[in-house]
Amino acid sequence: MYSFRRLALLLALACSAISVLQAQSSSSSSTTPQDQQAPAAAEAQQQNQPQVSVQARIKARREKRRADAIHEAYDHLYEGYVGAGYLRFTPGAVLQRVNEYDWNVGLTRYFNERLGVTVDGRGYYGTPFIEPQEGNPPAGDVRLGKPAISQYAALIGPTYRFYLQPKYSVSGRVMAGYTRGNFTGDTNGFGTLGVLYPDASTFAASASIFIDYNVAPNVALRVAPEYYLSGFGSTVQNNLGYTIGLVIRVGKQR
Repeated sequence: MYSFRRLALLLALACSAISVLQAQSSSSSSTTPQDQQAPAAAEAQQQNQPQVSVQARIKARREKRRADAIHEAYDHLYEGYVGAGYLRFTPGAVLQRVNEYDWNVGLTRYFNERLGVTVDGRGYYGTPFIEPQEGNPPAGDVRLGKPAISQYAALIGPTYRFYLQPKYSVSGRVMAGYTRGNFTGDTNGFGTLGVLYPDASTFAASASIFIDYNVAPNVALRVAPEYYLSGFGSTVQNNLGYTIGLVIRVGKQR
């Protein structure tokens, strides 16, 4: 009887031990994949983090260099320019357009990197062809058939840089002012020859979009297509042309 009790106790202890071992085995098998995945994910994150950080630093340095180059080129108080150009101009109401060649100089005062005010001076010179007019005393004079004409203008208006890059910029400019036309000075006192505009002072206006290519932070080359408006002969002349010139920047805003 005593031996039977001991045997039963041993069997009970053995069953309890087996149950505990099975529970531990199942717990260990269920947590092992997660325990293996967690270190792998952490390791991958640690490998990617330095790479992302290096790329961000490189990008930030590149953007800073670009911003510094733009600031160095366009943070000037004054911008002076001188150039030459071409204009298609109508010297009389019934005359065909003539090629005029011009010079122009100007100065822009900038209030920041984009906005400024420009003062501009220019002169235009051309030689229109005039067919002999019936009853005109100089009709047989070949020289008077191609008289020299000229215009001189002073304009002022706002300039705005709307696209900035370290090597170039694109700007817009609108100006208005005064122009003086000399159309009869080369006609030996015969005046307008019946077709030229009379000598006069009138209004003028200009609108252009121009590109500056920076040779250095304070030196640029400029190409400026232009619409030029004038009011000779109580009419309106709509003229198209362009100027090419050299730009010098001086002074610093801050």
